[in-house]
Amino acid sequence: MTWKPNMKFEPVIGLEVHAELQTKSKMFCSCAVVDNTVAGPNVAVCPVCSGMPGTLPVVNQRAVEYALRVALALGCEINYTSIFARKNYFYPDLPKGYQISQYETPLAVNGKLVIKTSNGKKTVRVRRVHLEEDTGKLTHVEGGDGDRAHPYSLLDLNRAGVPLLEIVSEPDMRSVEEARAYAETLREILRYLEVNSGDMEKGVIRFESNVSVRPAGTEEFNTRVEIKNLNSFRALERASEFEIERQGKVLAAGGTIEQETLGWNDAAETTYSQRSKEDAHDYRYFPEPDLPPLVVEEEWVEQIRAGLPELPQARFQRFIDEYGLTEYAAGVLVAERAVADYFEAALKPGKVSPKSVANWVVGDLFSAANQAGETVSESKVGPEALAGLVELVDGGVINQTTGKDVLAEMYKTGKRAGEIVEAKGLKQVSDLDFIAGIVAETLAGNPKEVESFKAGKTSVVNFLFGHAMKKASGKANPAVVKAELERQLGL
Repeated sequence: MTWKPNMKFEPVIGLEVHAELQTKSKMFCSCAVVDNTVAGPNVAVCPVCSGMPGTLPVVNQRAVEYALRVALALGCEINYTSIFARKNYFYPDLPKGYQISQYETPLAVNGKLVIKTSNGKKTVRVRRVHLEEDTGKLTHVEGGDGDRAHPYSLLDLNRAGVPLLEIVSEPDMRSVEEARAYAETLREILRYLEVNSGDMEKGVIRFESNVSVRPAGTEEFNTRVEIKNLNSFRALERASEFEIERQGKVLAAGGTIEQETLGWNDAAETTYSQRSKEDAHDYRYFPEPDLPPLVVEEEWVEQIRAGLPELPQARFQRFIDEYGLTEYAAGVLVAERAVADYFEAALKPGKVSPKSVANWVVGDLFSAANQAGETVSESKVGPEALAGLVELVDGGVINQTTGKDVLAEMYKTGKRAGEIVEAKGLKQVSDLDFIAGIVAETLAGNPKEVESFKAGKTSVVNFLFGHAMKKASGKANPAVVKAELERQLGL
């Protein structure tokens, strides 16, 4: 097909997601999985993961369990017998000269993931979910004086052999927005399943974007490129956007797209060529001779299926249907499994409004936790304690403003709301005679504002209300104060 400068085109995007599994030991040996942002280099290495001759791999059962959790959550068909293969290629951070992966017979196939975008919901097909091992890590150094005047590289094998789950989508995404929604939704599921922390800054989840463009309205796939090792949603967006625009310009000018593997320069915001794209035969896949076929029993798979948690999208809809929450509140609460659990735990006493609890969690509790540099689940204010505070506010024992002050005290001291209210005498005052006196004093002390009100400036009421509440030290019932203020002003 001949491309023309004014021809409209659409992107075609598929994603490969590599997620390290949160096991205690590596995929094929007993070395610990360590946090590479903290651990020193090469402290978790043995002859197996460093590729020494004569060593034999042994499959990590927990890694298989975690992989099955993900595959089942994505609605995949499980292959009860899957095959590990050797993927042969040379790279300095791959000490064996090959990677143990799965190719022709992966652990699971034919899943799906429903995403939400500005255009509504869309189903993205998942081609395969398979297990493999991670590589080591290279650090490139520019060089300096003396013996190390030339550039050199440092090799850290802590990550070599860490269980890695690869999740490959079909090329079903037609915009960068859809690609980001897919990546975000998948990361959320991995975190809910507690198989991956989702901490992209530590490189435990990485995206590879396969991008091509084609004339709008056509179905034929064109040559694609693969952008490797994108470790943030922003990088995924920017790299895909750049490549879509680049390919469109090349094709519109009559050029052709070369199939290749690209890197992404985040600072320059441009892709760059790493190597021509290999096809499967270039890796010379063959069954791993040191590992038998991986056989999983159907009974074990069903036990794992039965133990899956309620997934984010189902929980989101239930929070709306069962608790009457807004989409915004439900979305914020279910974004983190621990927060959603906290919210529901606060409802267990059965004496508080779900909407009130949601507002306190999403608003003031989040704010307090952020200021303390903590998560909600780490705070001194447990779910039952928050429920106690909400009960006092909703029951009129204290007002909303006092409730905020009480929450701050609870967060600092760990004390219960009732204890703080009693000790500081914070109970809300609704006595009409007391409030009438406060309002009368307020009006007498602000004659100019009263005159402004009488002249038609009704907004001054808010000033007078705030002044009255201040005179009552914030303990007066706001509704009673407002009603009495309106009565004395003749509203």
